[in-house]
Amino acid sequence: MSFSSIDIVVFCIYALIIIGIAWWVSRKKEGVEQDSTDYFLAGKSLPWYAIGASLIASNISAEQIIGMSGSGFAIGMAIAAYELMAAVTLLLVAKYLLPIYLNKKIFTMPQFLLLRYDGRVRTSLAVFWLLLYVFVNLTTVMFLGALALNTVIGIPFMYGILGLGTFALLYSIYGGLKAVAYTDIIQVIFLVIGGILVSGVALNLVSGGEGAFSGFLTLIREVPGKFDMVFDVDSTYMINGESKSSYMDLPGISVLIGGMWIANLAYWGCNQYITQRALAAKNLSEARKGVAFAAFLKVIMPIFVVIPGVAAFYLVDKTGDANIINAMMSDGLMKPDKSYPAMLSLVPAGLKGVTFAALIGAIISSLASMMNSTATIFTMDIYHKFINKESTETNLVKVGRITSFVALAIACLVTPALEGFDQMFQYIQEFSGFVTPAVTVIFLFGMFWSKSTSNAALWVAVLSIPINAFFYFFVPEVPFIDRMGFVFIILCFAMIIISWIDKEGFKWKDQNFLIIVGCLFLFIIMEGGNHEMFDGTVLSMDTHIGKTLIHLMSLMFVAVALFLSQGIDYDKKAIDISKKVYKSSKQFNTMALIIVVLVTLIYIVWW
Repeated sequence: MSFSSIDIVVFCIYALIIIGIAWWVSRKKEGVEQDSTDYFLAGKSLPWYAIGASLIASNISAEQIIGMSGSGFAIGMAIAAYELMAAVTLLLVAKYLLPIYLNKKIFTMPQFLLLRYDGRVRTSLAVFWLLLYVFVNLTTVMFLGALALNTVIGIPFMYGILGLGTFALLYSIYGGLKAVAYTDIIQVIFLVIGGILVSGVALNLVSGGEGAFSGFLTLIREVPGKFDMVFDVDSTYMINGESKSSYMDLPGISVLIGGMWIANLAYWGCNQYITQRALAAKNLSEARKGVAFAAFLKVIMPIFVVIPGVAAFYLVDKTGDANIINAMMSDGLMKPDKSYPAMLSLVPAGLKGVTFAALIGAIISSLASMMNSTATIFTMDIYHKFINKESTETNLVKVGRITSFVALAIACLVTPALEGFDQMFQYIQEFSGFVTPAVTVIFLFGMFWSKSTSNAALWVAVLSIPINAFFYFFVPEVPFIDRMGFVFIILCFAMIIISWIDKEGFKWKDQNFLIIVGCLFLFIIMEGGNHEMFDGTVLSMDTHIGKTLIHLMSLMFVAVALFLSQGIDYDKKAIDISKKVYKSSKQFNTMALIIVVLVTLIYIVWW
């Protein structure tokens, strides 16, 4: 794709604005040294619009724009479930989780685990997040960003990696979270404008020049299967000449009532590089408004990140557009993850600079956010805890900057190994899901069940990967979203039972009913999951009704186990917080209602 002089000028202006704002908000007050609160939590001064913008800019990166567009090409609009369900999840996080975090005045998610459980749980999860951010998140964002640069303007893959890393480093390493958050406002503005341009141009091409709305109606009419929001068990799609199951990626009703909630709660409610923005809020009210703003943006985001992929599918499959086909081919195979760069190449000269800036901005904002959160966890939960307990504030900031650089350097070295993967967004969800159920169980029980113990939390963390691995290798027909839901329920039982065992006077012979309930649950999910015993019955996992009943029964079993635990003593580190902090303003409640109605209408129209 060729750039005109004005495109280059627009992009350069964008880059200068980002770096300029970052350095301006990072400037020191005379005689005042930057401390760890300033660097890692922006001095707890962020307003709602900065929080909301930063949440979206941190989340919507290469793996979202390029990866979800690729999934839109392969699967269709159903992949938007990640955005739509995230919007609802954000509202729950703002209502019920943020009051606890802000009340405890923590820097990091591992710090909360120390307050509620003990140092073992804190350290084990801190190490997990560090490995996840460096070897999964940073590398995939870098990979898809470099892929976009290569596809759009022909920059060699390794040069793209180095360029993105350098840009992210320049504007974030000095100012910390404050620099990241305030530049994210500009990033989101470019993201929205750029998304409108790319989707508009793509839809206009679909309609043959009759306008974007006409193009959207054409897609609904000509490729209706791409607008199925809830898949049946026999739904398939074609990729690299092979037929694959759409249901295995998005297993029907589970995206609404099952494992999708586990993934979203872990990501939006217990994830350092997301929650860190809310922790930096001026107060709880600003934090909630910022999260609600982000939730609204999530509802409209599929227009920008999924529609271009669906449009690319139409142009390839229905019109045989040679330019799009050539742009998406690699080694003789059609690559879905090249659909967004292919659509970007259609934007007229003079506007490419804006759309390209939007794409690059999304990439580097996520890189900067992940670097800062990696630095926060390492500095506060590893370095300050184990290496230098007497470290000064100045030294903590210095270590944070060094950690950011090292994390980025490691990611640059690892990224080339990811070449060859398709649908990178699905790759992230699949493998982070091995620990996601444990994270969700540990946090939810830690907040809302006062009897959960440190030993139980540690065992939940340890058991998550082996249980997931068992399903992955021995029951592969269970979609990974369903797998997360099943593992979540199993870990709930583990948390309850081990917490019981930790209490004085525990006797197995008194727990016969719970043992029977647990065995019945395991039997049902194993047989229901492999589609054998319950085929043709109301409990068949191949039907929406059967899957709904299985999920409801699972939650009922957990509720029974919690009810039977009423006689157990409270854990000495249980969260004690007034119910008044959960009360939210009419403004927040109104915004939440509007968002829930919008999501509901989308699923009603395109079920």
